[in-house]
Amino acid sequence: MVSDMTLATMDRRAAVKTLLDARDGALVVTGLGSPTYDVHAAGDRDDNYYLWGAMGGAALVGLGLAQAQPEKRVMVITGDGEQLMAFGALATISVARPRNLDIVVLDNQHFGETGMQSSHTGRGIAFDRVAAACGFAETAKLRSLEEVEALCGRLRQPAEGPRLFVLKVAAENLPRSLPPRDAVHVKNRFRARLGLAPC
Repeated sequence: MVSDMTLATMDRRAAVKTLLDARDGALVVTGLGSPTYDVHAAGDRDDNYYLWGAMGGAALVGLGLAQAQPEKRVMVITGDGEQLMAFGALATISVARPRNLDIVVLDNQHFGETGMQSSHTGRGIAFDRVAAACGFAETAKLRSLEEVEALCGRLRQPAEGPRLFVLKVAAENLPRSLPPRDAVHVKNRFRARLGLAPC
């Protein structure tokens, strides 16, 4: 299989900002590295849960949050490299079948945090197809900001189960926008947003 990066891609920061501008109260969990920087660049908020040192954990943290907060929408924004480390998470999420969980994979087909080596998605692995095979309620691959804008409307609609969307983004290392690195602070301000006591 060959890379499809010769096809259209979009600016990752613009795509993430478009999603977050239309989040409509959704709680956001970020994958380690660039997705965290992208979300923070769009504006630091106490309902953003940034993961530091938890490579591969974003989708399952999102699942736990969706189960604990069934009345709230949860959006996981992660990268292809991070999600590759948690391939089995897609099966677990499908079996759990939360109706309030959306996973957005920013796919630049590279391991951006370790030197821009080509990732598996550049060699034919398609997360939208994997998630569909696992039984996700909706999956899609998007290549333009116009498609992301249309997706924002769909995300506000009730879902029958978990959804996963792959956003094909340009392979580039953008300046890092660093959120707080104090994990206890991030956790406690997130809990406070949910009306929970610090722990």
